[in-house]
Amino acid sequence: MADHVRGKRIMLTGGAGFLGARVRERLEAAAAAEVVVIRRRDFDLTEPAGVAEAYDAARPDTVVHLAAEVGGIAANRANPGRYFYANMAMGLHLIEEARRRGMEKFVQVGTVCFYPKFTPVPFSEDELWNGYPEETNAPYGVAKKSLLVMLQAYREQYGLNGVYVMPVNLYGPGDNFDPETSHVIPALIRKCEEARVAGAGQVSCWGTGSASREFLYVDDCADAIVAATELYDSPEPVNLGASSEISIKNLTELIARLTGFEGELAWDPSRPDGQPRRCLDTTRARERFGFEASTSLEDGLRTTIEWWREHGQDASAGAGRGVSLA
Repeated sequence: MADHVRGKRIMLTGGAGFLGARVRERLEAAAAAEVVVIRRRDFDLTEPAGVAEAYDAARPDTVVHLAAEVGGIAANRANPGRYFYANMAMGLHLIEEARRRGMEKFVQVGTVCFYPKFTPVPFSEDELWNGYPEETNAPYGVAKKSLLVMLQAYREQYGLNGVYVMPVNLYGPGDNFDPETSHVIPALIRKCEEARVAGAGQVSCWGTGSASREFLYVDDCADAIVAATELYDSPEPVNLGASSEISIKNLTELIARLTGFEGELAWDPSRPDGQPRRCLDTTRARERFGFEASTSLEDGLRTTIEWWREHGQDASAGAGRGVSLA
């Protein structure tokens, strides 16, 4: 089996971000010849010319595409067209340019947001086409899903070795804590911690708390992506997750306990819950490239809360808001 990392030049989009920085560290540790990080300020990946310039600069053997535009429920509802176009255009042009240049491998990091709204739990990769995504996730999710089809079609017609991995919701130190675009864990940590510090008696939360989610610690996800880059060469998409779920209500209570917030958790049922349940079957990742998550949710939350306490005021600013669940 070919190793697509050792001794290879790798172009990494989104490589300066929350997940990407960790993927870069691990690619370098796995003896990549060079990891070239493609940044938005330097290259417009939604345009063919910008993509060609990125390939010229990186001269890669392998491409790992992490870059995405996405937010929580509120941001998804406000930007459906923007998120559809940006994610579709980036992937479309990057994959086509990989074909033209004869890349050895293209790794697309996708999303579980394109699973059907009422997928049986745990989500199996075989269920991807058995329904439409949850409405607030659909534009982003369908754009990403189209890239799976594109990679499979390009493999069949052109022989491009494209693989597709689908991480569940990520969290960890350095996450996005912005009150307008953050996902559920950083939003809850910020709200509970700021309420504790301020002595507030209540934290407001979106929805009913009945929805469930699975969460993967960001370092574990980075390990999985590098393992897939090294070892996985098949067209079937692969779930990346921790193989367990927790209700948003129980998650909120856990974060309140870990932050020391002792006030009321007030649920707003007029706000959407998002997809009812989300938990992945990770058998394929374990069997095909040996990935199993190693960080428990409570341990990961403790580390993330400690990071926020140390870096929070530098990481973002602004008032809290209702929690997004995307």
